[in-house]
Amino acid sequence: MGHALDHTLMDILIRRRRMQGYEALWLPGMDHAGIATQNVVEKQLAVDGKSRHDFGRDLFVQKVWDWKHDSGGAIQGQMRRLGDSVDWSRDRFTLDEGLSRAVHTIFKRLFDDGLIYRAERIINWCPWCRTALSDIEVDHDEVPGELISFRYGGDQPGEDSIVVATTRVETMLGDTAVAVHPDDERYRHLIGREVRLPIVGRMIPIVADEGADPTVGTGAVKVTPAHDPNDFAIGQRHGLPMPIIMDEDGRIANTGTRFDGMDRFEAREAVREELRAQGRIVAEKRPYVHAIGHCSRSDTVVEPRLSLQWFVRVGPLAKAAGDAVRDGRVLVHPKELEPRWFGWVDNMHDWCISRQLWWGHRIPVWYGPNGEVVCPGPDERPPAGWTQDEDVLDTWFSSGLWPFSTLGWPEDTPDLRRFYPTSVLVTGYDILFFWVARMMMFGLYAMGEKPFDVVALHGLVRDQHGKKMSKSRGNTVDPLEWIDRYGADALRFTLARGANPGGDQAISEEWVAGSRNFANKLWNATRFALMNGADAGAGLPAGDELTDADRWILGRLHAVTREVDALLEDFQFGKSAEALYHFTWDEFCDWYLELAKVQLQAAERTADVTRAVLGYVLDTLLRLLHPFVPFVTEALWTALTGGESVTIAPWPPPEPSTVDETEVAAQRVAAVQKLVTEIRRFRSDQGIGPGQRVAARLSGLDTPGLAPFDAAIRTLARLGQPGAALRPTVSFEVGLPAGTVTIELDTSGVIDLAAERARLDKDLAAARKELAGTEAKLANPSFTRKAPSEVVDKIRLRREVARADIERIEARLGALAAR
Repeated sequence: MGHALDHTLMDILIRRRRMQGYEALWLPGMDHAGIATQNVVEKQLAVDGKSRHDFGRDLFVQKVWDWKHDSGGAIQGQMRRLGDSVDWSRDRFTLDEGLSRAVHTIFKRLFDDGLIYRAERIINWCPWCRTALSDIEVDHDEVPGELISFRYGGDQPGEDSIVVATTRVETMLGDTAVAVHPDDERYRHLIGREVRLPIVGRMIPIVADEGADPTVGTGAVKVTPAHDPNDFAIGQRHGLPMPIIMDEDGRIANTGTRFDGMDRFEAREAVREELRAQGRIVAEKRPYVHAIGHCSRSDTVVEPRLSLQWFVRVGPLAKAAGDAVRDGRVLVHPKELEPRWFGWVDNMHDWCISRQLWWGHRIPVWYGPNGEVVCPGPDERPPAGWTQDEDVLDTWFSSGLWPFSTLGWPEDTPDLRRFYPTSVLVTGYDILFFWVARMMMFGLYAMGEKPFDVVALHGLVRDQHGKKMSKSRGNTVDPLEWIDRYGADALRFTLARGANPGGDQAISEEWVAGSRNFANKLWNATRFALMNGADAGAGLPAGDELTDADRWILGRLHAVTREVDALLEDFQFGKSAEALYHFTWDEFCDWYLELAKVQLQAAERTADVTRAVLGYVLDTLLRLLHPFVPFVTEALWTALTGGESVTIAPWPPPEPSTVDETEVAAQRVAAVQKLVTEIRRFRSDQGIGPGQRVAARLSGLDTPGLAPFDAAIRTLARLGQPGAALRPTVSFEVGLPAGTVTIELDTSGVIDLAAERARLDKDLAAARKELAGTEAKLANPSFTRKAPSEVVDKIRLRREVARADIERIEARLGALAAR
């Protein structure tokens, strides 16, 4: 559903720009999703008890390509069904030959410039995916665990001891020191001495290091340099050994203890119990809630692990990416999300780009027999007999080149000169760092120019209750199911209406059904216009031929055109969709079409003018709506105008309206709307059915200038002519800004008084029962104290509604009794 939102917003922008006459490029494609894709294929092999190693690298990669061809076709089919107006002739894939050449080229440049290096560092290791992860591929969740405080040393009388605390007690098997703060008076006498490491038995030093916080735990920190980033830094400062005590599957290894071969979580329990048996546990805290990193793809708990990996030295690249936003070359929209951008790029760590996978761009580095290292360019051959690095590059490395690699870089192509930098990047704020930062860094480095002018950020799609969609909650939705049920236009319009810059949005099937109803309303309105000879090619008649209703709808159309144009320039998709919805439904369909029905029955010239106005308004409206709902507008616009396609029709210019400069027509139509609404309300209160026509006399229409609307008012309010024998049974007045209109109705024979009284008595009893029930709940202190505040507020609202219903029904019964 997030992709459906992303693509809907991009399509709105590209269709509008195309209609405005721009050479508008939306280039489609996919990345190879290294870890996720390899995991899918490996799981398929596991069903048959096989692994990738049973096939070898080349055959396994071919199997992944086979899977990609099937899934890639499915993705393209989804894009087509949604209505993506992309240039399919330019479809790209990050493992295509041209894009692979771009990856090799930029790796070589970065390598030669000293911005790519290989080193042993603590990285995030996923035992399930069996690969390194970058920081942004790790989700941190608060989970309950345990905090164990236990004693090192003190095995013999007079032997030094010290108490440390940890949430990962199994890692103590790899400790090579205990660190204390140099100013911590409690431990100053121990600095430089050694304590015995429990279970393992070796002696380890107590070192002074400012990385130890005296206010946390016992103030003494166990140091496991190969399995914790902070400990690694302490280990580097003090030259400590860094034994790796877990293998790639997350099993204990190389400790020489009985725990070797155990899964890390099994070992955690076993080590804890061994320490307990030795009487070393001083304190235990359970549950101890703390943040744990999980692989964003497999949800496996990530293990910090010392590993030899490739890194990008991001310092100068990240600074350039930050400066491009600071100096205004790139705009982050909405501006309120700029701090999120700077929070990432100003504090970026070197980027681990190597992955222990087979699917992806293999690192273009070769090793010689004597430890030599070479990175040949894409047109150079490696020395004979040398071996290539086994790892592949992080998927985001190649995705970060997308704005220029897809246009032919590193070659100087016409497309690259024409379309780089791109105008707008539309994406969710959740991958601002994953993808956007990478594109900024690489674009500025490789091209010397920003990759885009604007980063337009939208939020996440949540369920109707505002909850994040996830498979574990069971609240995910397949957009294709809603497209099958309600049409692509309905899904697109719902997503667009909820899209406010940078904000999350909720979505429900009920709202999509409502958008389907909107499309039906537009369809029926256009069908009515066509059946009545609407003429989109006639042009607007002279101003003195237009009725007030014509001037009003044309004025509103021009105002909405200006409003929508300005909102879309500001990426306000939700507000622009909302403006078009209300103009279409509330003003054009509910009022102008009803007024037009009367005008179409008038004199021939008035009817012709109405047909021209209908055609003009619908032509403009369908073009304004096209980027949002392309399928229905294409069908309706071509039927209305006979044009080739609304896709290439000109976008309506936001020109000022000159048809109702004094707004007299708008004021009169507003008066008609108020008058008709009040008559309808009065009829309902009197129990007159909406389809029943009632004879009526309207007095005072001349004063507010509504005499020309007499026939329209009677049609809209279902009022008949008074006739000579009118005997009013009820009357009321409607105050308008320019005067008061009196309405006299002859309801004799229209209302069955006995049936109406019976209906009202039944409604009154129900309202009184509702009032009694809500008052009883609110009088119960236990309910008001324990129930959630939103539940209590809802009961209070129900009570007020019941009181209002009782008052209204009693007034109506009183009026009937007077007859």
